[in-house]
Amino acid sequence: MIVVAGEALIDLVPQGAGALAALTPALGGGPFNTAVALGRLGSPTAFCSRVSRDAFGEALLDRLRDTGVDVASVQRGDEPTTLAVATVGADGSAAYSFYVEGTADRLFGTPEALPAGTRAVSFGTCSLVLEPGASAYEALMREASARGVFTALDPNIRAGLIADTDAYRARFRSWLPSVSLLKLSEEDAEWLGGSPREWLAAGPAAVVVTQGGDGLTAYTRDGGEYAVTGERVEVVDTIGAGDTVNAALLHGLSERDALSDEGVAVLGAEGWESLLRFAARAAAVTCSRAGAEPPYAHELEAPETV
Repeated sequence: MIVVAGEALIDLVPQGAGALAALTPALGGGPFNTAVALGRLGSPTAFCSRVSRDAFGEALLDRLRDTGVDVASVQRGDEPTTLAVATVGADGSAAYSFYVEGTADRLFGTPEALPAGTRAVSFGTCSLVLEPGASAYEALMREASARGVFTALDPNIRAGLIADTDAYRARFRSWLPSVSLLKLSEEDAEWLGGSPREWLAAGPAAVVVTQGGDGLTAYTRDGGEYAVTGERVEVVDTIGAGDTVNAALLHGLSERDALSDEGVAVLGAEGWESLLRFAARAAAVTCSRAGAEPPYAHELEAPETV
């Protein structure tokens, strides 16, 4: 079981140009997208979050259930669902404005236990910023790591939500001893400061940096550096692409029985390049269609890249 911990929200996606373009609601949130992508790839997955009882919340849970994701660990609340208003650039890249005050997901409380059979837990995005839920997710990360559970982190920076940048950067560094796999975009890396080698020295077994259409690079504790180019597609938008990479990496590691620091350490060049190619292909499929619509396993090359 791979557990994804974090927010589920509604993206409001413009259907045209200009500030007053019609907005269409879409199911989203980085962790939510990662859970859906894992489910579509065929990994046993559970979602750990707090979701509103409103109509949006019910739609989010329905999507998870339809994808085969276990929602037994989802907490519920009467507060509204968080909204994220997307702005899509000419190159398909997305930026967001958030409506988060008094919403259900930020009131997440640390669960007493993770689902039985949990092998990995994935964290990231708004859930690690917005209090009081951020502290609860942080506690869950530290507890899982202390018990030897493989932990993945995608900070997925949303700068508009971060009131104190220095405090957040310090907090990010404090998480690294509890992180097995750190995945982040090159934009996130620049915003956070530091380098893959510095982050590796603080704790993770591997760091994966995404460079959009240019591909992905993995860095490992033993000095390894493995890179693949991106798959060329006609980009509709990039919503959910990074979340798909998270899922593809976790799914691929699970398929290789490598959801451990030791497993990551012995992948080697061939293993890493195969895993990164699989992640690049999965992200390309997501970019080729509107919204966060990650691929199903049958849409990707198999068995060579899985």
